[in-house]
Amino acid sequence: MEEAAMDLGADRFKTFIYITLPMIMPAIVSGWLLSFTLSLDDLIIATFTTGPGATTLPIWIYSKARLGISPNINALSTIIIGVVATVVFLITLYSHHKEQADKLNEE
Repeated sequence: MEEAAMDLGADRFKTFIYITLPMIMPAIVSGWLLSFTLSLDDLIIATFTTGPGATTLPIWIYSKARLGISPNINALSTIIIGVVATVVFLITLYSHHKEQADKLNEE
């Protein structure tokens, strides 16, 4: 598809923006979601690799949870779940819309 776009006169930038990026966007988004989820799970690694004065999100959550769960942790969890659910919903909506547009273009 990239070669076809370039044969039809698109430059490298337009080919990347209109052809390559939409094709790899699901992989980019799923990679981001997976890395974000795994970063919350790596408390031990974050504890040993952070320098003095640096507090990552997993370390902050663990330190707050040791003293008792506060409303801040509940609010943060709600925000994270809401953002992830919104991103998944928007991607699903976009995929459904693109699928419908492709069906109309085939007819």
